[in-house]
Amino acid sequence: MDTTTLAAFLAVDLLLVVTPGADWAYAISAGLRDRSVVPAVAGLLTGHAAYALVAVAGLAVIVASSPAALTALTVAGAGYLLWLGWGLLRQPAAAPAAGAGDGTDASPLRVLLKGAGTSGLNPKALLLYFSLFPQFIDPVTGWPVAAQTGLLSTVHLTACAVVYLAVAVLARTVLGSRPSAARAVTRVSGAMMIAIGALLLVERLAV
Repeated sequence: MDTTTLAAFLAVDLLLVVTPGADWAYAISAGLRDRSVVPAVAGLLTGHAAYALVAVAGLAVIVASSPAALTALTVAGAGYLLWLGWGLLRQPAAAPAAGAGDGTDASPLRVLLKGAGTSGLNPKALLLYFSLFPQFIDPVTGWPVAAQTGLLSTVHLTACAVVYLAVAVLARTVLGSRPSAARAVTRVSGAMMIAIGALLLVERLAV
């Protein structure tokens, strides 16, 4: 796999990663709620890494081509996003007051698991591997398909790490001293999660 192919993949992948969605909403929420944004971002990457392993194993095509499996995954992911979104609407994050600490009581493990659920239960991530990766994989280059998939997955995970960390840190930096703006952004993030979850349900159940 040559550098031109990798550069083209990175350009397309970045366009997808920087598009706001459920992952962005969770990163923003973590930036406002938690002492460290690392567990949240690590959780989001864990979900993507799980799909990367599935893709490398060659199972992405099987799962994506199975209506029952994809429907089950979509319903589970949509339900999880609806639950997270409703939680953000009920308890919007706000910057902690001076002297009151700099985070919440959520443990890093819980934050990580929520992040993994947010990205891991999003079938759009699976479809990204299924629809985008094959366009940049050439079975006649001498590289095994699994190796090419692994390399593209590494590039994708790196892009996600950089973008999600930037989103979370910027949310904390820009909104940290603006409690009302922080609450508003968190409510928008919650509404976005609910909208995405509802859209996933409508798209899948309408098939």
